[in-house]
Amino acid sequence: MKILSNLFIPVLVLTVIIYGVKKKVNVYDSFVNGAKESLPMAINMFTPLLAMIFGINIFTNSGLIDEVFQFLKPIFYLINIPLEILPVAVMRPLSGSFGLALLNDMFTVYGPDNYLSILASIIQGSSDTTLYIITLYFGTVGIKKIKYALWAGLLADLTAVILSLLIVPLFF
Repeated sequence: MKILSNLFIPVLVLTVIIYGVKKKVNVYDSFVNGAKESLPMAINMFTPLLAMIFGINIFTNSGLIDEVFQFLKPIFYLINIPLEILPVAVMRPLSGSFGLALLNDMFTVYGPDNYLSILASIIQGSSDTTLYIITLYFGTVGIKKIKYALWAGLLADLTAVILSLLIVPLFF
């Protein structure tokens, strides 16, 4: 399987080159022109990406999220929601990488077959990086009116978390 995995991208590139030659396309010039066109896009993506990374670092390093979780702890205890999954549920819309790091921590602490790890995995898999998408993609193409997309994305993430909390206990 590892050999197949290592060969996949070279075979894919070779297939594209062979197809281009068959269609009588100058593959190298097409590649260079595509690379030239992508450079301005990469420059446009840098500013929103930098702003998002900066904002996430401020948010996570301020300790505010820990204070909010401690405030919400009694409420979640009453409705039988494990507080340990809240960081994954809250951070997933901000950053997929940070959400995966939190999930990995849960695997390390509780094990991958634990109820909390399974619940966090399903939340991670069923929600999206809404704020990342809006910041990076909408910012790159210059979309300024994000209100409805933001609310729709966050509502979808909240729905994923609520359905995970309702469905996962039925199976695990």
